[in-house]
Amino acid sequence: MEFLEAPLFDDDIFKMLVRFGINLIFLVLLAVFAIRPGKTQREYMFTVVMLNVIVFFICFTMKKLELDLGLALGLFAVFGVLRYRTDSLKPKEMTYLFIVIGLALINALSNKKTSYAEVLLVNSLIVGISVFKESYVRRFRDKPLAKAPEGSTNKKKKAPDDSAISNPDAKYRVEYDRLEWLGNTHREDLIADLKQRTGLDVAGFRIRKINLIERQASLEIWTNKRT
Repeated sequence: MEFLEAPLFDDDIFKMLVRFGINLIFLVLLAVFAIRPGKTQREYMFTVVMLNVIVFFICFTMKKLELDLGLALGLFAVFGVLRYRTDSLKPKEMTYLFIVIGLALINALSNKKTSYAEVLLVNSLIVGISVFKESYVRRFRDKPLAKAPEGSTNKKKKAPDDSAISNPDAKYRVEYDRLEWLGNTHREDLIADLKQRTGLDVAGFRIRKINLIERQASLEIWTNKRT
């Protein structure tokens, strides 16, 4: 049965649901065990999930139009990568965006020549390597630093600055609204204000970005190592 020269129902809907189910399972695994532990911003998680879903459905729809795969990849290079150049993203975040786009492309564009075992294996390898690498990097990052030799205790200690701090406990990214305190003159006042407003034992900060229009500064702060 057709309506306006288009079928009301097609058997490909079952294929679409199965492939989307596979895509969704591995997307959730990637988001929960790889992306979420190292990223707390909900906006980024929303971007990752919705980008994967939109790319999957557009790819599955375009596959019926028999478009060239190179054209499809070119379109997503424009909308999936260049669009996000308007905001500053770290290389790791850009890599995760490329991974979720790749998962959607693999699950949507695989044809009859590709078995479901191959699709599951490729998805498992991509997600497994991402989770392993994320856990390895996090374990290496949280590893305590080696203690200095005893003979070096008589050396002159340097005051902490914006570029380095010994044994940081944790780092956070905050938006600060008092630009007049960013200079060295009010450094101690700024740290005291951060301690009061965040409840954290702030040891130092680094200025990442200053927005004069909105009168806000992006700061990276760190706390003292717990003993």
